[in-house]
Amino acid sequence: METIVVGVDGSDASVNALRWALHEARLRTARVRVVLAWSYPQVSTYHEAKHVLQIPFADDAAAFLDQVVADTAAAAEGLEIEKKVVEGQAAPALVEAARDASMLVVGSRGLGGFSGLLLGSVSQQCAHHATCTLVIVRQGSDA
Repeated sequence: METIVVGVDGSDASVNALRWALHEARLRTARVRVVLAWSYPQVSTYHEAKHVLQIPFADDAAAFLDQVVADTAAAAEGLEIEKKVVEGQAAPALVEAARDASMLVVGSRGLGGFSGLLLGSVSQQCAHHATCTLVIVRQGSDA
């Protein structure tokens, strides 16, 4: 069975990428590996849950990832979902997590600054280093 890896950070763009990946996994009968990379100190805003979460420890990151995935439960129903929390920088962590995958999915913009740019630094780095198909889901794209 093929694997689709999707990177999430709680931003609207990453949640949109997760929904897109779940839809694609259903079409392909694939499993989904949802990856959250974090480093200390990190503050993430999860817009749909309407709260700010500080992630100082792996347990907090795991709870944060559980919440992001739970909020897409309807789209994930019946799919094999693996959740993975990785300490470190996002792009290298995602590229490594997708080494055995058929596809890596990321949002076009994460929680970093410079919202006017077409692509964020994570999506650009993944484009340069991913060894599988990379899908960059633009803001406003529907699954």
